Amino acid sequence: MTDHTPDGVNRRFDFAAQLPALADIRAAHLIAIGGSGMSGVARLLLAAGVRVSGSDRAESAVLDELRAAGAEVWVGQTAENAQRIPEDAVVVVSSAIAEDNPELAAVRARGLQVLHRAQALGVLMAGRAALAVAGANGKTTTSAMATVALRTVGADPSFAIGAPIAGIGANSGVGQGDSFVVEADESDGSFVVYHPQVAIVTSVRDDHLDFYGTSERLQQAYADFADTIRDGGLLVACADDPGAAALAARHRELGRRVVTYGWTADADLRLVDEGGTGFDWGATLLPADGGRIPLRIKVPGAHNLQNATGVALALSEGFGLPLENVVPALAEFTGSARRLEPRGEAGGVRVIDDYAHNPDKLDAAVRAGLGLRDGGRLIAVFQPHLFSRTQHAAAGLAAALSLSDVAIVLDVYPAREAPVPGVTGALVADQVTDADVVYAPTLDEALQAVLDRARPGDLVLTLGAGDVTTIGPRLLATLAP
Repeated sequence: MTDHTPDGVNRRFDFAAQLPALADIRAAHLIAIGGSGMSGVARLLLAAGVRVSGSDRAESAVLDELRAAGAEVWVGQTAENAQRIPEDAVVVVSSAIAEDNPELAAVRARGLQVLHRAQALGVLMAGRAALAVAGANGKTTTSAMATVALRTVGADPSFAIGAPIAGIGANSGVGQGDSFVVEADESDGSFVVYHPQVAIVTSVRDDHLDFYGTSERLQQAYADFADTIRDGGLLVACADDPGAAALAARHRELGRRVVTYGWTADADLRLVDEGGTGFDWGATLLPADGGRIPLRIKVPGAHNLQNATGVALALSEGFGLPLENVVPALAEFTGSARRLEPRGEAGGVRVIDDYAHNPDKLDAAVRAGLGLRDGGRLIAVFQPHLFSRTQHAAAGLAAALSLSDVAIVLDVYPAREAPVPGVTGALVADQVTDADVVYAPTLDEALQAVLDRARPGDLVLTLGAGDVTTIGPRLLATLAP
């Protein structure tokens, strides 16, 4: 359940408030410390010399790793935990922790300072050469690409992004360099806390309207984010996306530094001649000052060439790194978790998993899947995420699924929302055309639908931000000899 009205105002946290200096934080306590985002913050705080404690609902390998790194971790989120937190500690939570959580309620009653996860990252980033990546689509991949490219050219950044990076095995890390890469999430308005030196905006689309309520408020939030770029800093915007292009035009009218990228003819770094086979893709980059630079990446899809172009522009124009050094470094990026991630093959059926959950992401993932099917059929298994998004975007989701050969649609994964009458996965499935479509509400039904249809040579693409990701391993185990 959400605990705000859909007007784009986060009443739980004051994102305009002055953040404490890292040097003044001696202790920090993280509620739900075992989550992927929160554990990353914990590791960064530990590396900065902060005494870290935390709680989570159940034991996990992540908790063991955090204990080994020096954190004190308790299982259970209880009011009693709040009494064990040092008086000088700040408490860090994400929007997923509701105000009626007994531990958080007791923390509030004690009067301890509570920071949103993004605010904690803002504290860690202060004074660093920070790159923040925002947008409805491509944030995680673009952030991960930037991290790998910076590491490859020797900049050794710190980073905090939304999924583990292939070859690194973590979604956060502490580097010895001055740079810091962060994925800036717009879903709850918290992305205004980072004050980056360079910001990439990949797209501005109607998403998270359960929080913002209207397109106008969402667009204003991105404008507010752009306004937080440090004096003399740089906005890097995708010229192909109407919302990002409009944001770039506004920023430029204010006399601020802006550069653009994409296929659009007037982009400052233009992308042409794109194409690829399997996981090897390439294109040519045309800088504004002339010349042609070959771009090669090891992740599939034209959308990933677009993401790589944005990174190349941000690191060259924003960080002063030679473009001819940055572009080859992008070839070292081999993916991140749940972003067209190969999960295995059994019985001649391959499985790839992707986090796509809005129309643009779904369209990009399905198109990439078509390029990877290698003569077989593409079976897209999609789980809609959030009732509000499904209600608003059903037609766009269905259009993307219509590109596949077989579309299997589950019921809505509710996440934080209560059901909305009449809004189910059938709302998407009923609008799919061309593809053989099946509405299979549960995980078990969806798995059986795949088993009934898959044959050797097919590619199964599991799609969505919920627990649809569990279908792949179950399918492979069932098909294995």
